[in-house]
Amino acid sequence: MAVRYKIVELSMVSAEDIENALNEWTALGWTFENTQFAMRDSSKRPAMAFITFSRNDENE
Repeated sequence: MAVRYKIVELSMVSAEDIENALNEWTALGWTFENTQFAMRDSSKRPAMAFITFSRNDENE
């Protein structure tokens, strides 16, 4: 059984956007792994978020 990974890039970073991505991909059978934020120098808010999911691929 091979582990597959999925990276979801969010250019709009709000609690609602992150929540929607988490709910969408976990409903499709993916398991949440972590979140990384890309910051701007001129702002305290993240410019982008990268959410990592994984799942066991039974076909491989």
